[in-house]
Amino acid sequence: MAEMMQDPKADVPQDSLASRATASWRPLAIAAVIALGTIPAGLQAWEAVLGYGVFVAALLIWPSTDAAARVRAKVQKKAAATGARDMQIIDALDFPTVLFDQDTAVIRQNSAATVLVGAFPERSELSARIRSPAILELVARVILNGQPDSVEHAERVPSERWHEVRAAPVDARSDTGRRLFVLTFRDLTEARRMDRMRTDFVANASHELRTPLASLMGFIETMQGPARDDEAARTRFFGIMLEQAQRMARLIDDLLSLSRLEMRAHVAPQGEVELVGAVGHVIDTLRPMANELGVEIALTAPEEPVQVVGDVDELIQVFSNLIENACKYGQTGKRVEISVSGSEPGGAQVSVRDFGPGISKEHVPRLTERFYRVDVETSRAKKGTGLGLAIVKHILTRHRARLMIRSDLGEGSAFIVKFNDEKPGHLSPTPELYQ
Repeated sequence: MAEMMQDPKADVPQDSLASRATASWRPLAIAAVIALGTIPAGLQAWEAVLGYGVFVAALLIWPSTDAAARVRAKVQKKAAATGARDMQIIDALDFPTVLFDQDTAVIRQNSAATVLVGAFPERSELSARIRSPAILELVARVILNGQPDSVEHAERVPSERWHEVRAAPVDARSDTGRRLFVLTFRDLTEARRMDRMRTDFVANASHELRTPLASLMGFIETMQGPARDDEAARTRFFGIMLEQAQRMARLIDDLLSLSRLEMRAHVAPQGEVELVGAVGHVIDTLRPMANELGVEIALTAPEEPVQVVGDVDELIQVFSNLIENACKYGQTGKRVEISVSGSEPGGAQVSVRDFGPGISKEHVPRLTERFYRVDVETSRAKKGTGLGLAIVKHILTRHRARLMIRSDLGEGSAFIVKFNDEKPGHLSPTPELYQ
């Protein structure tokens, strides 16, 4: 990049003396004759030799007008080629980059900068596209001081985005009047989003644990005080305390499951799972709960085995969470239909459909977020932790499978797990989780 401001005169190559002497043989010969002619005219021999030497040196060493022009053209061509190469480097950068001069006139922007701030009109100033006072003040400060500097810039619309904007001179040693500057944008959005998710997760987990913990402490204090000798109250309080302790245990178990899944998120499972048998096992386990809720579970599955790549324990947890949710939250529909298919294009799939109240469309994209609940009180009444579908999402991500959610108010919801048909050890990443 420093070569972009290089002075062509500083790199002027010299022609060889032999080639210049060959090209100048006529004036050299004439000068020799004249020098010899000055001796009979009375000039000393050493004076004639000295004069001829000065002439030869001036002729051979001092560049001619044509030679200097050729050299300058050659150097300018080389500088232009170097500048074009530097511009290509800017175009190849994957982060937004804008090159501008000391008058803030834009000289070059790469495609990433065009996407971020739009295309600058030819020879326009930075303020034509960049209106942030903080960024423009940064540019003015860097032009004045000649030292690199940066600011953090946040946008709220159309969506929240954060960037570290850095301005720096291209070559601090170059002439001040010809100095170029570069403005770059480093995207901090993903890092900020992760920080916010981590903060929200800690806050939500603390809140979910504090609620049953406060209940336990309250009942313990009550039994140590007013209800010390009330046997009936103590019996009732023990039942509530057990329920709150079980709620805390479920939450801690789910948190530990999420932690384990995150640690193995990039390790694809290598085993094989027979889906009909796994789903049948889950139904047998949950049938007593479904009977208590008055929900009938119906299974439709092919007679032949349906094999997929996966971890059997994790997939059993996926189907347990989906079927248990369907029974609890679709209880009013009195029926849950489960189908297993191995003949779908692209791979096997398992569908869990209930006929309950359904879910509004605005909630569907957020159902797999941690601690996200459509109705907090109903979820807690159903002994939900708010982590069940987040666990499902993480397991299916590790299996490179997709979860599709379809729901209509008043008609129920369908959760469809779609596997790919790749072989063990050849699983590829899945770009989207749900549709």
